[in-house]
Amino acid sequence: MPEGHLALFISDVVDQLDLREIFISYEKSDDRGAPPYHPTMMLKLLVYGYCTGKPSSRKIEKATWEEVAYRVLSADQHPDHDSISEFRKRHLLVLGGLFLQVLKLCRGAGLVKLGHVALDGTKVKANASKHKAMSYDRMGKAEAQLEKEITTLLEEAENVDDEEDAKYGKGKRGDELPEELQRRESRLTKIRAAKAALEAEARELAQKKVEEVEEKLAKRAEEEARTGNKVRGKAPVALDPKKAIPEAKAQKNFTDPESRIMKDGASKGFEQAYNAQIVVDSEAQIIVATDLTQESNDKKQLVPMMVKAKENLGSVPENASADAGYFSEANITATELKGFNLHIPPDRQKHGDKALPVDDEEESAGLSVANQMRMKLRTKSGHEVYRFRKAIVEPVFGQIKEARGFRRFSLRGIAKAKAEWTLVCLTHNLLKLFRSGWLPQAA
Repeated sequence: MPEGHLALFISDVVDQLDLREIFISYEKSDDRGAPPYHPTMMLKLLVYGYCTGKPSSRKIEKATWEEVAYRVLSADQHPDHDSISEFRKRHLLVLGGLFLQVLKLCRGAGLVKLGHVALDGTKVKANASKHKAMSYDRMGKAEAQLEKEITTLLEEAENVDDEEDAKYGKGKRGDELPEELQRRESRLTKIRAAKAALEAEARELAQKKVEEVEEKLAKRAEEEARTGNKVRGKAPVALDPKKAIPEAKAQKNFTDPESRIMKDGASKGFEQAYNAQIVVDSEAQIIVATDLTQESNDKKQLVPMMVKAKENLGSVPENASADAGYFSEANITATELKGFNLHIPPDRQKHGDKALPVDDEEESAGLSVANQMRMKLRTKSGHEVYRFRKAIVEPVFGQIKEARGFRRFSLRGIAKAKAEWTLVCLTHNLLKLFRSGWLPQAA
């Protein structure tokens, strides 16, 4: 292989990472049988696979036979796809933790300057079809129908004792469940579990609403006691959580129950997906913070994502931006974001809008938080910062989805998908580090 090849770079970088947590798991293991493949070799294969748009364990196995780079990284060993998949599942959380180690390398190479960070989200398909989802209303109807069909089948089974041999086959006791009954009972069990999950979520949301209402009532009573006047308007009320039921259209997916139906802004359609979030530094498009959420709306992600970026880097960036989907008065005034110079428009900008910036920020005392932000973004300095937002963060999604082809998670469940997304972001940063010309130090 030629000097400077990506595979050799990945090999050298992985050799420098602290992999003690991975090795400790094997030392504590009581597994018997053949020893596992060397963890460092397996990690190199996995990281290189994600870097080159080949996260499938089956494709990686095949590549260890057919592609020179994979044969070099595997030292001409050929772990089967089950071993590769098991390694990924076993160490997924640890692999996600390596993100900070790679981020530290990027910062040491001068690729992170903290002059301007931008936040955005994108929908990434879950490892589940949206056609495997069912609404709460349909679940109730299907449950009743299946119960009726199962009862009918059981009654039929009781009336065919004389035909047991013909119906169940020679050598059978005759009391096994017919195949069609097994299928219906299995489906009924899944539907009941999904219904129960939706009902539990509805009660949880109702309980949160109760807590919000209690807080508002307390503030209302405090205001009335302070002024001696009754607050105008109806007092807020909340539904008893015990009586809460899901909305008829609330859905649950049978393949990945933790994924959600979300509108994809790119395709304008609806997908079974997760909402992937990243904060990107403007210097070299390095991802400095990452997360994955089940919420299709971005509004609640601003505070935790900016806090995570601050924690990962140990300091606050000079400027931070996000689109209008992240704006709320609570977000802009959050104590956790004290010190952040936020640039987040209250209104979605139409394509082609070119508002002329003003020289100086006008007097904003007495204005609402939204109007203060509108005024800030009209200044030359504010306008100049925000207009670069798209060029910082949106190309990163293009590089991940288009160039590397990562559009669907390999793993199911929010915890595993979140760790896999962190691994995707880690490999994005590794590619930036590779293309910068930075070289790992000799061990």
